[in-house]
Amino acid sequence: MDRRSEIRDFLTTRRARVTPEQAGLKVSPLAGARRVPGLRREEVAQLAGVSLPYYTRLERGDARGATDAVLDAIARALLLDDAERAHLFDLVRAANATAGTAAQSRAPRRQQRPVRPELWNMLEAMSGVPAYIRNGRLDLLAGNTLARALFAPVFDSPARPANSARFTFLDPAAPEFYPDWDAVADQNVATLRAEVGRNPHDKALSDLIGELSTRGDTFSARWARHEVRRHRAGAKRLNHPLVGQLTFTYETMELAADEGLYLIVCGVAPGSRDAETLDLLASWNTTAPTRSPSST
Repeated sequence: MDRRSEIRDFLTTRRARVTPEQAGLKVSPLAGARRVPGLRREEVAQLAGVSLPYYTRLERGDARGATDAVLDAIARALLLDDAERAHLFDLVRAANATAGTAAQSRAPRRQQRPVRPELWNMLEAMSGVPAYIRNGRLDLLAGNTLARALFAPVFDSPARPANSARFTFLDPAAPEFYPDWDAVADQNVATLRAEVGRNPHDKALSDLIGELSTRGDTFSARWARHEVRRHRAGAKRLNHPLVGQLTFTYETMELAADEGLYLIVCGVAPGSRDAETLDLLASWNTTAPTRSPSST
């Protein structure tokens, strides 16, 4: 992916969404109608304490010499949240890679190793809650029996590897499975966008984005917004084909010993209707073996 255009489009879309009032700027009523949405370049430069030519060069994708202090100032001027700030740093870091580093980054990435047996054992031990492991591309790499039952439409979708974004955008069962489909779609795109910043030379990631972009406008329109978010915790609603509607919370934890892998644990309030629904689903799947998605 073109690093310069990524920086340009990200900064442009962030600037367009911030009004002068939100940034704390006073606009004279005599100034007339504004020709651009959000802030002007000179206003961002003023707020960040940099020259207009410098900010203009940066917004055009030329990040040479951009220091952490300058990027922090621009992040504050554009009201970036933590995820957006990290994404800006990732984009600039990739763009400023030396020729040797860039060549090394373009080398074929080592194929992701299978999930370690110790992690499989951990998932199996967590029998009372749905738990699974994914990577930054949203590939579902492993899941315990209850997770595979809860997310059966995703795990059993024909394309391999099982992938949350591919299911959401390409599987006709997704809108029925996710009553809040728009929110889930936005979340998947924002997660993939952040992953592109962290791993710009991941061919499998580029291939996935290309596949999703060329098979419909729904993904492409969201991708063009350059939204990035961290979805570490939250709530999700499903319409399960066997047990009906179920709402659960989830917590996402990055595995320190396995870079790029995340453990997601789902839960429901004890004694709630959702807990009864999950217990029913568990009772129907007590004998199902825990399997890797790649083995199906």
